[in-house]
Amino acid sequence: MKKNEAKARIKINKLLEAAGWRFFWENGKPANICLEAGTTIKQADLDALGQDFEYSKKGFIDFLLLDAKKFPLIVLEARLCRHSF
Repeated sequence: MKKNEAKARIKINKLLEAAGWRFFWENGKPANICLEAGTTIKQADLDALGQDFEYSKKGFIDFLLLDAKKFPLIVLEARLCRHSF
């Protein structure tokens, strides 16, 4: 992991925790974030995204946020932005 990516992930981790997401079992509640979850995408799913989508059949999700039943709810891909707001 590059230095800038590590810094971005630390910031994202803090933001997720501040919003109530959990990396670990905490206060009787299970973790609801999976890090670097592996995934396989079916060709039909890629085709449904259109022609401008990057074709990659396997990969890793930076942050996979889970609902109360442990089903995937949000896929979060971390990127470093050099713009300041």
